[in-house]
Amino acid sequence: MRDIFTATTTELLAEDPHTALVLADISAAAFAPAAARHPDRVLNVGIREQLMVGVAGGLALTGLRPIVHSYAPFLVERAYEQLKLDLDHQDASAVLVGVGGSYDRAASGRTHLSPADVSLIDTLHGWTVHVPGHPGEVPALLRNAVAGDGSAYLRLSVLQNDRPRGGDGSLAVVRDAGPGAPLLVAVGPVLDAALAAVADLPVTVAYTHRPRPFDTAGLRALAGTEVILVEPYLAGTSSRVVSAALVDRPHRLLALGVGRKDLRRYGSPEDHTRWHALDSAGLRRSVDAFLAGALLAAGR
Repeated sequence: MRDIFTATTTELLAEDPHTALVLADISAAAFAPAAARHPDRVLNVGIREQLMVGVAGGLALTGLRPIVHSYAPFLVERAYEQLKLDLDHQDASAVLVGVGGSYDRAASGRTHLSPADVSLIDTLHGWTVHVPGHPGEVPALLRNAVAGDGSAYLRLSVLQNDRPRGGDGSLAVVRDAGPGAPLLVAVGPVLDAALAAVADLPVTVAYTHRPRPFDTAGLRALAGTEVILVEPYLAGTSSRVVSAALVDRPHRLLALGVGRKDLRRYGSPEDHTRWHALDSAGLRRSVDAFLAGALLAAGR
């Protein structure tokens, strides 16, 4: 995903003189050719992430469309105050592109883990969040975000599904178990594991790469009593949205994602996926327990 982001951004810089890119050393070497061609619109501020966002806000106020890029913990957590003030409060917009989502760079330690990034973006006003599940989804999502006029966060990952899924982010049914079946909503790169987890269960599976704004109309059209939400970041991030959308209906919600406990471990992305029970086996255990509870509640 990161390589495709680099290539697509380089194309956008050449195509549109209103596009700019602000970096804080991360990926600077990959964008060196673009910086040589567009020195006034590719700015590397060094290891100063707060300044990176402040500069992007200034560029936006002059009429440019800035793309701001770094690792998720540096881009969203470290520079959150600047996102809040220099972009949101000033009504200036930018396209943030984060890599290393959740635990992609777990081998680099806790500084590179950021499962709460989408939750933080969710405190800001009117942002669009895209979480692609495959590299093939990245070019269209990035181009559409840059062509828009609001702020957006594109969350890239090393984890991916076996193939890209198109669409505008509305909930797309991948597996239909019929009316009234439990609904599982998978966000981005957790789709394949979710499909494997419920392969022999009567569960409808829907996919989205756009958790914000969440497709609440699609949710209401698909949801029965049981809803299972699987997100590749902090568990429960979208619970409030789902609950608000279904507030007038009796429903049970299981929210799965990255746990809140600091594991204090290094390891690989695959290790952390397993430790947080986001692999197919872990998801199956959680779904089985949830559906068993539904049967008990129904007296069956």
